[in-house]
Amino acid sequence: MIDTKTSFDREAAGTAKNARPLFFIGDLHLSEAIPKTVAAFEHFIEVTANDADSVFILGDLFEFWIGDDILDGPATDPRASFARRMTRLMHTLSERGIGLYVMHGNRDFLLGKRFMKDAGALPLPDPFVITAFGKRIVLAHGDGLCTADRAYQAFRSFARNKLAQRLFLALPLDTRLGIGQRMRSKSEGARVTTGVKAKYDVTKKAVAELFINSRTNTLIHGHTHRPAMHREVAGVRWVLPDWELDADPPRGGYLRVDEEGVRPLPL
Repeated sequence: MIDTKTSFDREAAGTAKNARPLFFIGDLHLSEAIPKTVAAFEHFIEVTANDADSVFILGDLFEFWIGDDILDGPATDPRASFARRMTRLMHTLSERGIGLYVMHGNRDFLLGKRFMKDAGALPLPDPFVITAFGKRIVLAHGDGLCTADRAYQAFRSFARNKLAQRLFLALPLDTRLGIGQRMRSKSEGARVTTGVKAKYDVTKKAVAELFINSRTNTLIHGHTHRPAMHREVAGVRWVLPDWELDADPPRGGYLRVDEEGVRPLPL
């Protein structure tokens, strides 16, 4: 379902001199296990984002999120402390007058109202259309466009079901953490043994349909970990850089949208 009721509109700002840009990031997969990536995110929020009107996080901000009640965990729990630390960090954006918009990914689709409030963020449906600097742009996490992977699409539909989410969130926190960690290990193992296959990338058909239904010719998404500008028949598709500053070589970056268009920038 395309949200064509565009609540974020910077068309007027696009004609103004020195209008502040929009920054887009995604696929950070934050956790305590990747301190260099976390440090890069802290620098991005505290320093880089000062130039922005708004920051858009298009999914998979966290490696996994098993419910907002992690924010109520004891101070002795490093996972709870980390979750609170990240939400407090993001809340500083709103304190500086910088907008923060968060879209669910395939790893953190359980980010809820409590998280959004504590982070000073507004949730974005997937997909979502914005108007920025006179251009309509459709935003997506990207997993919904990987339609060749039918097994995953079936799981995605189940995982986004509100009843299924309520049943999962009713489980004890430790049980949910164990499930999240097992799913993470399974996903990482599959990536190591099979690599990135075309099956797990977006399909031409899904992208073309999104362009048509959203009445746009510019798409920004993440998920595939294949950052680049792709020229499609109906428009241009920008894939966000994934962040892995703890890898060799390190990876990361963001997209800047302003009166000059869309530009990829390093961290």
